[in-house]
This record gives sequence, C-alpha cells and structure tokens, in this order.
Amino acid sequence: MLKIIGRRFLVSLPLVLIVSMLSFFLVLLTHGDPAVVILGMNHTPAEYEAVREKLGLNEPALTRYEHWLEDLGHGDLGVSIFNSEPVLKILKGRSGVTFSLIIVTTVFSSIVGIGLGIASAVRRGLLARIVDVTSLLGMALPNFWVALVLIAIFSVSLRFLPAIGYVQPGTSLSGWLKSLVLPVIVLSAPAIGIIGQQTRSSMLEVLDSPYIRTLRAGGLGRSSIIYRHALRNAAISIITIVGLTFVSLLSGTVIAETVFALPGLGGLAVQATSQHDLPVIQGLVLYFTVIVIIVNLIVDVVYAWLNPRIRLS
Repeated sequence: MLKIIGRRFLVSLPLVLIVSMLSFFLVLLTHGDPAVVILGMNHTPAEYEAVREKLGLNEPALTRYEHWLEDLGHGDLGVSIFNSEPVLKILKGRSGVTFSLIIVTTVFSSIVGIGLGIASAVRRGLLARIVDVTSLLGMALPNFWVALVLIAIFSVSLRFLPAIGYVQPGTSLSGWLKSLVLPVIVLSAPAIGIIGQQTRSSMLEVLDSPYIRTLRAGGLGRSSIIYRHALRNAAISIITIVGLTFVSLLSGTVIAETVFALPGLGGLAVQATSQHDLPVIQGLVLYFTVIVIIVNLIVDVVYAWLNPRIRLS
C-alpha cells in the first residue's frame, strides 16, 4: 500500500509543476490586462505604468513564474490583484461551498446509480431500459436548462426550495440541505445514468461468469452472491467511474454555482478569468490539480484493497 502511495506521489510532483507552468503562460497569452481592468478605460499612460509596476506586471513572465514558485515553496499562493486578499484565504472561504456540492452530488449519484445498476443487472428488462434512458437524457439535456426548469417548478411555482443562495451548515442544517437540493439534482442527472450503466455492465459480466454459476449450483443465497461476490468483483470499474464523476464535477460546478448564485470555487474561477487575476487563477489550478491527485490516490488505494494482486504489482 505504501509503495502505491509513494509511486503516486512521485508521479504527482512533476504533474503539478507542468500544469502550473502551462496555466501560468496560457493565461498570459489570453486577451486582457489587469491594469486596464483596475483603472478602467479613462486613465493616463503614467497611471497605467504605475499600476503595472505596483503589480509586478513589468517583470519578464519567466521571472514572475519563478517568484510564484518561490512563494509556493513557503506555502504562499500570493494575493489577489483586485482586492489584495491572500489567495489561500479566498480559496478556503469558497472551498466549503464547492466541496459540499461535489461530495453530496457524488454520494447521491453513487447510491442511486449503483442501486439502479444492480437492480437492472439482476432483473434486466424494463429497469435496464430505464437506466439507458436516464443516462441518455442526463447527457443530452443541458445542465443550465434543467436548472432553470427546476427553479421554475420548485422555487417559483411551488415555493418549496430556494432558487439562489447558500446557507452554511453551521447556521441552519435544514437550510443548508435545501440550498443544495436543486444544484445536486442538476449535477446528478448525467452522473446517475453513467454510474448506473457502468454498474449494470460490470455486474452482468460477473453474474454470467462460471464461478457465479458454481456458487448458485452450490446453493449459496441470492443476496450473498450479488453483494458479497458479484458486487465486490465488479467494484473496481464502478469505483473508477465514481472517481471520474468526482473529478468531472470540479468543472461541472461552474454552471451550477453560476445559475444558483453559490459562492464557490466555480464562480470564483469565472470571476478571476474575466478579471485576469493571475494569482487567483494559479491558486485555483493548483487547488484543482491537488484534488485530482488525491482522488486518484484514493481510487488506487481502494483498488489495492479490493484486489490484493494490485498491491503485489
């Protein structure tokens, strides 16, 4: 197990460096100038140069990147160009919203998707078609359209759930749950179908294998065959799709947070990009990269737990 963790850690270090370097220089190539955004259109050349000098924008790009790496080595992600607030503080203040949304969506999608997948693999027929239709609709319907329809029904017509905003769980647990219901449903729509399809395919493959037929012939109970044997052997591919779902939600939250006015990292990414706030963008890229690495590490550890042969490889 430690060997797997150590290997993943060694691979991750150059990955973080490459991703941070690419994002830094790609942002510099995009159209926009933070000094112009700060000053507006009506400014003198002297004011413009003074702002660029203050922000360090007159330095060569490579020098600026080296300074950023030096600060990163000391645990400092810099400060926002526009409000002079530490980037790490900004990310901490917004990460709770995004992680709440991603974790609840992943758990909800996994429970429903795996349940549908197992049921459709065992009973087949109509349930299999329902999983296929759910997957197709979830991937075909645009998230923002689904969000607007849900807002029109549950917020405007029924007035049962809030249309926008986020309530901290420490303030009101019920309010927190209500503020997440609609965004979670929107993000879960495609995930449930995908996880359900993968679960059904994996379960069907295992259930049709010779050793399962042997267990049935030996008189082993149906529930024991399904959950203790078939599901465990199908779990590796299911865990893979759940991990991919979690990672994909990092970008999927951008639309949900924008439509439902949630103060999370997705909305921050849109704001920082429009303002050309490079320190915040770099902090977000690093944050998301580390999250992806951690998720992949967890998936690898689960693989090793499910299949001892992986630990020996």
